[in-house]
Amino acid sequence: MRNSADSYNFDSSKRRTWHRPTMTHFSHQSTSRFARIPATAWRNLVFYWHTHEKGGYVVLSAVALIIVTFAVLVHFSIVGHGRSQDVRTRTQALNCLTKNVYHEARGEPIDGQYAVAEVTMNRVASKHYPNTVCEVVYQANFDIIRKRNVSAFSWTELDLTAPVDRKTWNRAWKIAEEVFDKRAHPRVEGALFYHSKSIRPRWSRRKRHVAKIGRHIFY
Repeated sequence: MRNSADSYNFDSSKRRTWHRPTMTHFSHQSTSRFARIPATAWRNLVFYWHTHEKGGYVVLSAVALIIVTFAVLVHFSIVGHGRSQDVRTRTQALNCLTKNVYHEARGEPIDGQYAVAEVTMNRVASKHYPNTVCEVVYQANFDIIRKRNVSAFSWTELDLTAPVDRKTWNRAWKIAEEVFDKRAHPRVEGALFYHSKSIRPRWSRRKRHVAKIGRHIFY
């Protein structure tokens, strides 16, 4: 069997030997020594392939393909689960924040609703409060005078069975989403507290007044 100038001759009935034909395609005198290295490596690889059994390599290739495929599937499964978890966490946080805006300030001006959402997120960012929106919204501390746990936001102590106004809820959700994503300009920057103008709690005397919006005073 006659091979091309860059192939090798084998006689299956005799001991296999490697007959290296004369190279002609690198005959140009200006050919760089480094340019011959890839060609030499390729010839050695072809020789190794022809002179060794290939069954083991086929099995190894199949095993490697299975391992790589499995690793890819696991990777995308983990990434997909992480993204799903992030979506659920975000939705839960927005739901709690929307409830706080809706029940605390749905009758307030738009700026007042943004301000309530902002106070909630300011508490999340503060080291003195819980680290999640829902924990902040439903936080309750023991009151010595009343001798019971008192919620930070009074509506969380109530049994809210009244139907929700969908239009008002959707507006509260939009406000919550903008504040949560930090896309809304601050109305009460740094404020952590507020109360109705109709009352004068003792704690407010020690706080710095930030703004008065609607029926709420913010500190």
